[in-house]
Amino acid sequence: MDYILEISNLTKNFGKINALNDVSLEIKKGEIIGLLGPNGSGKTTLIKIISGLINNYEGRVLLLGNKIGVESKSKIAYLPDVNFISPSWSVHKSLHYFADFFDDFDKSKAISLLKDLNISLDSTFKTLSKGTKEKLQLILILSRSAELYIFDEPIAGVDPVARDLIFKLILENYNKDASVIISTHLVFSIEKILTSAIFLKYGNVIAFDSINNLKEKYENKNLEEIFKELF
Repeated sequence: MDYILEISNLTKNFGKINALNDVSLEIKKGEIIGLLGPNGSGKTTLIKIISGLINNYEGRVLLLGNKIGVESKSKIAYLPDVNFISPSWSVHKSLHYFADFFDDFDKSKAISLLKDLNISLDSTFKTLSKGTKEKLQLILILSRSAELYIFDEPIAGVDPVARDLIFKLILENYNKDASVIISTHLVFSIEKILTSAIFLKYGNVIAFDSINNLKEKYENKNLEEIFKELF
């Protein structure tokens, strides 16, 4: 079986705080996986390790069979839960930066998506609304042809209409040969686009299975009801 990501006995401590505790996961190519858990469960720590932003940990993390490093970073498109574009940059400068920095960035695709959403190339990032800032950053990530897309809380703080648009953008524009990990605590909103879900609690994986198997195991409950039962 082809795995995009293999994690074995991953443990990460911050002083006396155990952020991740002996986490082991195998994620297949082509999956859309929800990384689910309340705030403080270890989701962002796990994402930062996979993305290569934290490299001091115990255990093993492999992307396509290789340790996380410079090469793996080039194959991961990561949308953090904070703004990553300089406030003074124009939309056009943001595109130019991505085109220079990432070989897999499709500038024409990004421009087309920006046009569809009426986002002007001349706009400065700091002048955009919160929702438009999030859409711009999402478009930049989705315009890469990555092997693994990681979205950390992409729907936090946006209204239900914007959530639907964000999911639509993800489903229609990610590289279909890739895998997707979406971290969120808004479980009900995300269930319809997932193939599998990981439940993380106090740094421990307490459940990981396909959506169909989870529903069968928990008597046909929806993902939000399963979440409430587990937490």
